[in-house]
Amino acid sequence: MASLFKIDIKNLKGVGPKTSLFLNRLGVYTIGDIIRFFPRTYEDWTTVSTLQEACGQKDRCVRLKILSYPQIIRLRSGKTLYKLEATDGINLAQIVFYNSKYAAESLVKDNEYILRGNVEFKFGKYEISSPKIKKTDEAESFYPVYNQTAGINSKKISSLVKNALKMLPGNISETLPEKVIAENNLCSLNFAVRNIHFPKDRQSLEMSRRRIVFEEIFIYQLGIKLIKKNSKIKTKIKIKNEYSKEFADFLPFELTSVQKNAISDCINDIKNSGFSMNRLLQGDVGSGKTAVAASLAYTVAKNGYQVAVMAPTELLAAQHFKTFEKFFQKTNIKVGLMCGSLRAKARKLLNENIETGNVDIVIGTHCLISDNTAFKNLGLIITDEQHRFGVNQRAKLINKGMAPHVLVMSATPIPRSLALILYGDLDISVLNETLPGRQKIDTFSVDSSKRHRVWNFIKNIIGEGGQCYIVCASIVENENDIIDVNSYYEKMLESVFDKEEVKILHGKMKPLEKDLIMSDFINGKTKILVSTTVIEVGIDVPNARIIVIENAERFGISQLHQLRGRVGRSNLKSYCVLISDSKSNDSKRRFSAMVNSNDGFYLSEEDLKLRGPGDFFGVNQHGVPNVNIPTSYNDIWIIKAAQKSADVSKLDFSDPSFKFINKRIDNIFKRRSDFNSQMVVF
Repeated sequence: MASLFKIDIKNLKGVGPKTSLFLNRLGVYTIGDIIRFFPRTYEDWTTVSTLQEACGQKDRCVRLKILSYPQIIRLRSGKTLYKLEATDGINLAQIVFYNSKYAAESLVKDNEYILRGNVEFKFGKYEISSPKIKKTDEAESFYPVYNQTAGINSKKISSLVKNALKMLPGNISETLPEKVIAENNLCSLNFAVRNIHFPKDRQSLEMSRRRIVFEEIFIYQLGIKLIKKNSKIKTKIKIKNEYSKEFADFLPFELTSVQKNAISDCINDIKNSGFSMNRLLQGDVGSGKTAVAASLAYTVAKNGYQVAVMAPTELLAAQHFKTFEKFFQKTNIKVGLMCGSLRAKARKLLNENIETGNVDIVIGTHCLISDNTAFKNLGLIITDEQHRFGVNQRAKLINKGMAPHVLVMSATPIPRSLALILYGDLDISVLNETLPGRQKIDTFSVDSSKRHRVWNFIKNIIGEGGQCYIVCASIVENENDIIDVNSYYEKMLESVFDKEEVKILHGKMKPLEKDLIMSDFINGKTKILVSTTVIEVGIDVPNARIIVIENAERFGISQLHQLRGRVGRSNLKSYCVLISDSKSNDSKRRFSAMVNSNDGFYLSEEDLKLRGPGDFFGVNQHGVPNVNIPTSYNDIWIIKAAQKSADVSKLDFSDPSFKFINKRIDNIFKRRSDFNSQMVVF
């Protein structure tokens, strides 16, 4: 099978130049790639309902006997309607097709078919519109549904996968050690690869899915553990004296117990292990990660070493700079800000001061990794919003010092069961307490009929000196009833708001334009920001007291919670309003969780139950395993089993499967230079 990853997809039967480009958009470049392009879900044609059971449910299968020939109705709009009568043996139904003569005439009177679609009850009769059709002897199976893109649909991809599978040898070489397969009762790779695409039955699907999920997590975990083993190096950067208490004494507030514990964890790593610290500081919105970072930076700087703090954007870097300056205003610690907008003369002077050691703490963006920036004695690196940086960027900064200590911060709560897997054996400190003085954000879920009442509430808050975020799921007008920022902006101006109060922000704007708009909002010049999800994570706007999220059904729980964290950044009462007309059970569960809790870690667990672990491995995480097949909360046990089996001390690395495993690890972590780098946080 490995050789198929070397054969260009253009060589597959059914793939021409255009189809090749469409597949490339989906990340498929070789025949091996399309074999590992697993279905995102399946159509189950094995479960057949009666009309009554299927009514009101989405995408259900019903067995119907056709009772009539198609009735043709020409509509004023120019469309042609085709209607047929059918029965499930208990109730009558009307089958409706629009402009589809072929589909209507494919249903032969007195024959039975399995129809798949949405059944509704209209005018005293069941109705199913534009259903998918299969003959009764064809429908007893699961059909794969693939991610698709413009120019190529799931049905075409399914046909190409069948062609690719024909190129496989009769028996595929195993990619996991035999001992691991036996201990975990896994099916063979040969069985899994064929049945993950076209399962014979539910049992075959579950066996295949379990094998592939296990393999992806096993290889990722093994890579993480080998990286940590290979890159754990001794460091000469040690602190003689701790200044955590001194730092805490000149703060205008009391540190929480979890903040103190996190600081203690870091100090112990640096003082006692003799190796470079590699610790993740994971904290919910408003948990005080910056104060922990500043405390550690203070101790390291007081011991004669320099500290680099890297943030993903200039706005966030500037905010950290102001915060650190405020913390250290009564000390002799010198703080510098390095970012792209710095003028050439000022940047040259700052680089000289960094190189000579006249600056103790440097806060900046990716400019810190430029060749012009050299440190005299770099002892500690802190990266904020760590998932926004690639491995190479972090490694390049680390290489500016002699095995410096590393602290990475993340404001994305992840369930502990998954955090231990995502970060391997990495040391983790968790901040799960809200800072004193921060009030609970009151959250409400309403439908669109209440929008004008929400706008009046916003007007009152602005009158009290507050500010507002409004988040839309789209930039431009679309056909999916999704409200876009531009239309929303126009509607607000037609209502009770002035043009000077409201501004738009979205990802298609130029960086300078985005920064100016965001700066106006931070400085209070703009009162309402109508934005997509690009609003800066971590930016403090203390007067922002309300966030309204339109089409809230388009967002998962974790993303809704992250967006909610843009408000409530002071002791002022704040609000979050979720607006949605969705009646789906999933939406109701998400909104209920948001209304009833402000705890990001609890909400991440609820998100895990709803979405399954597969989604967590793909969300905002650089270099994590590509578990792109359907997963559920019940799959956690598979993931834990894979993690347990990836024990470096118990594996036989002479097993032939490790030739494949090593290549996969290299692929996940990009290059061997990254694999051997000192940075082990991905």
